[in-house]
Amino acid sequence: MNNIEKSFINYAHRGASSYAPENTMLAFYTGIYMGANGIETDVQITRDGVLVLFHDDNMLRLTGVDGKISDYTLEELKKFTFKKNSLCDKIATLEDFLKQFSFRDITLAIEIKQAGIETRVAEMIRKYSAEKKTVITSFMLDSIRKTRECAPELRTGFLTGPVSDALIEELKQMGVTELCPNAEEITSESVIKWHACGFNVRAWGVKNEEHMKKVYDAGADGMTVNFPDKLAKYINERSINCNSVEQKA
Repeated sequence: MNNIEKSFINYAHRGASSYAPENTMLAFYTGIYMGANGIETDVQITRDGVLVLFHDDNMLRLTGVDGKISDYTLEELKKFTFKKNSLCDKIATLEDFLKQFSFRDITLAIEIKQAGIETRVAEMIRKYSAEKKTVITSFMLDSIRKTRECAPELRTGFLTGPVSDALIEELKQMGVTELCPNAEEITSESVIKWHACGFNVRAWGVKNEEHMKKVYDAGADGMTVNFPDKLAKYINERSINCNSVEQKA
């Protein structure tokens, strides 16, 4: 087994979101049960200033209610039910998430979905002493910049599509340590290049098992997947095959 395989992070994307309602405790625990050694989630803020875990700009897809997270208080949000595959759960706060998962031997990827909450998120991570196991990510470069300013001790990752040389230089100057390109951008050659630039490489946007295998075999350091059980199985199969080859040699 090579070093990438030893350190590879199988992130349950919004929890095991193929099987359970995304960004809920049920989805997170399902992901860990299925073999994930990382959890990815999204943070927004309620009308009354509570950090909660939710991805979309609008709640319609998950709840049937047309509105933004910031339109409601936490108590109002608790009345809504998130559904997936006949399973149901309620909204989770970042604090409850950290209470349950910050002490576990897993990596946490927390994506900032709203500008202006960077300091609050960092403070909550510090409260639960989760600095060393957490990476803060965002598609918003300003949010990454603000996180670097208010919490330089935290690892940060930038979510992006195409990766230009100019972007690489900007991220290096900011002190960003993780590059998170769309899985379509991942090749063995690109991973080697980004590693040489000093970045950890984590893919997002993995569509299916073949896509998953391509990213893993290219040498990435991690990926977010909705089906962490399938990725865990593939990693295990690769490990067994590598061990068999080494024994024969």
